Amino acid sequence: MDFDKVINRLDTHSLKWDMMESLFGVSPKNGISMWVADMDFPPPEAVTGAVKTMLANQVMGYYGDDRSYKQAIINWMSKRHGWQVEPEWIFTTHGLVNAFALCIQTFTEKNDGVIIFTPVYHMFAKTIKAAERQVISSELVNNNGRYEMDLEALEASLTGNETMMLFCSPHNPSGRVWTAQELKSVAEFCQKHNLLLVSDEIHHDLVFGGNQHTIMSLAAPEHSARTIILTAATKTFNLAASLTGNVIIADPALRAQYAKSAAGLGIAGNAFGMNMVEAAYKHGEKWLEECVAYIDGNRKIFDEALNQIPGVVSMKLDSTYLAWVDFSGTGMSREEIAKRVQIKAEIAASPGLQYSKETGLFLRFNLACSRKVVIEATERLKLAFADLQ
Repeated sequence: MDFDKVINRLDTHSLKWDMMESLFGVSPKNGISMWVADMDFPPPEAVTGAVKTMLANQVMGYYGDDRSYKQAIINWMSKRHGWQVEPEWIFTTHGLVNAFALCIQTFTEKNDGVIIFTPVYHMFAKTIKAAERQVISSELVNNNGRYEMDLEALEASLTGNETMMLFCSPHNPSGRVWTAQELKSVAEFCQKHNLLLVSDEIHHDLVFGGNQHTIMSLAAPEHSARTIILTAATKTFNLAASLTGNVIIADPALRAQYAKSAAGLGIAGNAFGMNMVEAAYKHGEKWLEECVAYIDGNRKIFDEALNQIPGVVSMKLDSTYLAWVDFSGTGMSREEIAKRVQIKAEIAASPGLQYSKETGLFLRFNLACSRKVVIEATERLKLAFADLQ
């Protein structure tokens, strides 16, 4: 796979590129889009081949017989993660935002508290609020550039109204891979406080630097009766447009409750997405390994350049392709940082305030693009902050 190739995504209804000017004031003609989390890489050839086969058939009818689709998921989880999944555990949703929204609707009541560890993917809080539940934020501790959970502080803040924890593993935006012991501690916390644990593991295949992702159910199998795992091939293989994700529930009682809720909303997968996912899981492993190695190379280049700018710290990534950069050491305001990045460097990056009110001086940069684009971005950023050097 030629990951160096630059693909022009303008005027393709690309959120990442066609919306960057209206959202960030950065013209796509000269600007670099490094915000929303999709790659600028095509998926494995098997995925595009699966779509071509569907089109060649001409008839776009209903999807049926999902046995091979589910088996592809089962085989992938077993081979890549050592996790044994049964077919009846798997429910398909329209992406993972839809997945955790369904879990919130199914397993909590209006005004219930849902715990999240911030900073975290902004759709967690947005979805919780839209469902008229209470967002209970537990701020992660930045320990020398590495986030850690403070479960004691969280425990002290509980009111008894909390019924669910929505957990991000690996962590977005920092790319932190939690240890098996940390995951076990989270599961034990949820058991102690009678919380349902929903673990969003969408980035679990994009891990590098000798790190190892552990599925929450494997870290704490004794708590599986209160654990739901969310997975997808969308981040792994850049299939965001497929809007296909999975809710995986081992416990029969939870499964029955979820199935009833999904049926009541008419939730079902779509043929394009399910065929794409099956093809990716069956034939995309080599592509993934090459992609992870390529992103790791981009990460090293980006971190080395950014960490040379006085007052700027790019957290070391364990996983994902999303660099989490702290500009607080520059002494600049959020507005000044944004001005230099968006106006001077002409780069669209995700603002830290999306993820926590405490991280307004951070920006998240998407590194899943060609290497020359990453190098160009670092040169622009060094120039934008040249007066600090």
